[in-house]
Amino acid sequence: MEMIEEAPQIEVRNLTMAYGSKVIMKDLNFSIEKGEIFAIMGGSGCGKSTLLRHLIGLNEPARGEVLYHGESFTRAPQDRRAQIMRGFGVLYQSGALWSALTLAENVAMPLEEYTDLRASEIAELVRYKLALVGLSGFESYYPADISGGMKKRAAFARAMALDPEVLFFDEPSAGLDPITSRRLDELIVQISESMDRTVVLVTHELASLLSIAKRAIFLDVTTKTQAVIGDPRELKERSDLPQVREFLNRGDGPVPCSS
Repeated sequence: MEMIEEAPQIEVRNLTMAYGSKVIMKDLNFSIEKGEIFAIMGGSGCGKSTLLRHLIGLNEPARGEVLYHGESFTRAPQDRRAQIMRGFGVLYQSGALWSALTLAENVAMPLEEYTDLRASEIAELVRYKLALVGLSGFESYYPADISGGMKKRAAFARAMALDPEVLFFDEPSAGLDPITSRRLDELIVQISESMDRTVVLVTHELASLLSIAKRAIFLDVTTKTQAVIGDPRELKERSDLPQVREFLNRGDGPVPCSS
């Protein structure tokens, strides 16, 4: 019996990103498998966050398309795109919590907006989601009452409110101290593995890249396209591209030249 190969959870085909006539990146081609932690890396201004915005539908490609499970997200009608987007959970760099709402109210908002659950059911789910990120007992706190790391975890809980298939993180460790950043990385891995969630991560933090990403794409600001895709730990040691080695070895002293 012939086996039918399953389509990748996310596939990017011949993607060009541009603002007007200014091309940010061109000819991007890669795929992300279900349950994978995939990082988007590159120097400042290379288009990492712009690529994330294309993946979640906030920006439209100048050329090419993004597919989910083999279905074109880019070319889908608006109502179908909205259905696909229900499978996304997004954690923005700032956390983007509503300051006038408690943590519980922040997490409850998408449940109130997109489900028909009763108030008691929503309250139970909110407690569960906050407990998953280590914030049990903080339901009535406001964002101003908690630390930066706790805000990121609360935003994480909100991103998971609707049990998304894919979690998107834009610089989740930005502004956090190394210990808090490591704990957030551990939480991302825990959720991904225990709940079989795909994670797409934009980060410039080497510790995160090298400790949790299974694969990564490097966006080269000079050539305006992808330079390489692979395990960042292997790329750090053996990449043939000087710009990739320099990026992944920064802080480690001189980068050896390729032979």
